[in-house]
This record gives sequence, structure tokens and C-alpha cells, in this order.
Amino acid sequence: MKKATLEKRLQIANDIMYYIYIHIDTDITIDDLSEVTGVSKYHMQRVFKEFFHRTIHDTIKAIRLQKASNLLLTNRYATISEIANLCGYASQSSFIHAFAKRFKMTPTRWKQGGYMHYSSHLLKHVNLEQENTQRYEHLEPVIVKRPLIQSYYIRNSSYERRVIKQSWQKLSAWLLDSEVKNYKQIALFHDNPTITPLHECQYVACVALDDAIQTQRLPHFTIAKGVYAQFDVRLEKGEILYFIRWIYHQWLPNSEFETSTKPSYAIYHENEYLLEADTYAVSFFVPIHF
Repeated sequence: MKKATLEKRLQIANDIMYYIYIHIDTDITIDDLSEVTGVSKYHMQRVFKEFFHRTIHDTIKAIRLQKASNLLLTNRYATISEIANLCGYASQSSFIHAFAKRFKMTPTRWKQGGYMHYSSHLLKHVNLEQENTQRYEHLEPVIVKRPLIQSYYIRNSSYERRVIKQSWQKLSAWLLDSEVKNYKQIALFHDNPTITPLHECQYVACVALDDAIQTQRLPHFTIAKGVYAQFDVRLEKGEILYFIRWIYHQWLPNSEFETSTKPSYAIYHENEYLLEADTYAVSFFVPIHF
């Protein structure tokens, strides 16, 4: 396959995934996606499965449930029906049925603490279940309004450190080749990795440029504007998962804020995947509303 053809197919697959995440609260159809991408339904579905190894239908279903499972534990004042609606379900009953099939418990049981047992079982496989999160208790966020951020990116369908490091190396090479000097390095976290298997989590390595340039090498998208809680922290390499768990399992449920289906993101002041140092500085942004 020619390089140009491969890049075009990758752009189609990424555009579909981006559309799904942005419109997860709506009724997404194959016809909609075909119209957005300008590609036939058959070709679009074949290309998507080629890159993401599952069908568009299964991907939409999985993302709806991932988003819902997170909102159930962070938005304590929201009803089951409201969360089902936020995640694009036509009815509360269809949501409850799908949720129980996926997580082996009802949304109510999950909301009342069932997620802790699920998370503990999940985290045993990555040695996170015993981490002491007391060191984050002193952190106080600044509430900020963030603008739209235009970015070029490489999407990773897992949190495997080796793969993510390679993505940042590729972005660094692209920046050097393009002679770009002013940019920000950003990580987009679509999923809560403490209640979603790491091999299903989407980690997106992004670079936001002060001045846009024309390129066919990398796909591009917009990081959503809105109100965010900003945490400025210094973390050890690999510690970001502990920090995310504290955000979603402790800070958000105990605050007066709720979150949305928009992803959190981190601006690296020092990129943990490109430095030899043991610690790095990052600003972490969590979408919130009151």
C-alpha cells in the first residue's frame, strides 16, 4: 500500500473516532458517519476495523458505556436517566440492560460503590490498587475557562508506555522536520483508566502550534473549549494513572462539581516520555460544571 493511501485511510479512521467521541450524546448512525467522511458506508466500516480492530457499532457501544460508568461515579446528583441521556441512550431501560450486561451490576449498584470492587479487580493487573493517594489531598485547582485548541495528533488505542513513547518521538521528528519552534505538547485522556481496561483506553498525543501549517502527514482536531479545573503538579514517571484515579474517585465525587463526556487533558511542561529525569511538570485540566 502506498504511503499516501495509508495516510488517507488513517485520516478516515481517525475522523470517525473523533466524531464518535464528540457526538456520543447523540444518535450516531452509519449514514451520518458516511456523510461526514465523504466515504461509502462499506469502505468506511472496512477502514475503521482495519485500524481499530473492531466495528464502528461495537466502538460506539463501548464508548457510551465507558462515559456512563465514569459519570455515574463523578456526578453524584445526576439521575440514572440523566446520565443515560448524556451518553446517547434512547431510554433508561436500554441503558440499564446494556450496563448490567457489560459490568455485571446495575447502574444503581455501581453508583452506590460497586465501581470500587470493579476498579480494584481491574487495577490488580497493573499494580495500582495499593497506591496511597494521600499526597494529592493538599492540591487545590484553579477554575479556568479554556479556549479551543487546534492540534495535530497521533492516537493510541492503549496505554502501553513503549507505544506512547514512540508516538511522541514521531511527533518530535515531525516538529523538527517542519522547523516548528512554538508549540505545546498535550495528552488527551478520553477514558478513565481506573475503570476501563488499559488496552481499551484512548491516549492521544497532541501538539498545538501557535501558527497552523499545511500537512498531510498528521490528522488534526479541536480540543474542546469550556470551564475546567486546572491542577498544576509535578509527578513521577508513570504516576499519571494514580493521579487520574484520585481526580475521578476522590476529588470530583467530594467536590460540588460534576464533569461531562468531554475528555480531560494534560499540557506537558516537561514530557515524561521524552525526558531522562524521574519527575516532570504538567497542568491537568478536568472539564467541570456546577
